[in-house]
Amino acid sequence: MKILVTGGLGFIGSHTVIALQKKGYEVIIIDNLSNSSLKVLEGITSISFKTPEFEKLDLRDKLGLKEFFVKHQDVSGVIHFAASKAVGESVENPLLYYENNIAALTYLLQNLVKLPEQNIIFSSSCTVYGEAEDLPISEGAPVKKAMSPYGNTKQIGEEIITDTCKANDKLKAISLRYFNPIGAHPTAEIGELPLGTPQNLVPFITQTAIGKRKELSVFGDNYPTEDGTCIRDYIHVMDLAEAHVVALERIMSSKSKENFEVFNVGTGIGSSVLDVIKAFESASGENLKYKIVDRRPGDVVAAYADTQKANKTLGWKAKRSLGQALKDAWEWEKSQDKS
Repeated sequence: MKILVTGGLGFIGSHTVIALQKKGYEVIIIDNLSNSSLKVLEGITSISFKTPEFEKLDLRDKLGLKEFFVKHQDVSGVIHFAASKAVGESVENPLLYYENNIAALTYLLQNLVKLPEQNIIFSSSCTVYGEAEDLPISEGAPVKKAMSPYGNTKQIGEEIITDTCKANDKLKAISLRYFNPIGAHPTAEIGELPLGTPQNLVPFITQTAIGKRKELSVFGDNYPTEDGTCIRDYIHVMDLAEAHVVALERIMSSKSKENFEVFNVGTGIGSSVLDVIKAFESASGENLKYKIVDRRPGDVVAAYADTQKANKTLGWKAKRSLGQALKDAWEWEKSQDKS
């Protein structure tokens, strides 16, 4: 079966390509290289001994996307990662996020609903819950007003898919609301490769530890948490990648109870920023320089997953620890320093 992975050279996308190829799927990647590199394709090949088909394409290019699907009518499923993903940047540049995340999804669905097989896994986020009232967060938690334009694009994306499924009962979709992906492939051949200043905690930690950054900024220490820093659910990227494959197989084998299903993907464990710093120091043997700075706009206090639905219905569970994820991220950072 041929599976299309949009944004397949990005952090989560590339690891999912590895997981798909490991299960014997033929993979075709679309990526516009705006936040990724062709070097990732070499890493995928090195790990899996197979080079996926690649097409450089921006999903906002309606004509280019239409031509792609004319050539690839045999796509059996789509895993859609291609989107801008930084909370802070979305606050500063909301129109970029609405164009890149919403228009691109709409154009993708317009083409998908014309195919013989109409299966899609949507890369969503725990940001759809906003500042949740109850922890851990279950799929039944209310979707609140988003704290950032990025979070809002994920809410709108789910609404677009819901409405499309209602209008077209042939379309089958699963939205994976995941928490904070970290780590790298254990071979250190692929990992998180932010262009410019990292927007996420762990690559900022590893870049600081290796000397690329002077020190790590911890955004606020006066939140209502045990140590005053924000709490998140950090999941190893390979656990997350495997969840996408399991979800895709669910809809392609017609096991879904409804046309559109939603699952949280996380570990169920909340770790504060200071917890992560300590765990990194333990995993790497490095002492990390950091300072407390002002809070960052758009950040919620705490978010970690109730994973029971994914565990029971999908038969998936996170297997890798925070320490393992940080160790893999550190090995990846060191490999980049040598290259």
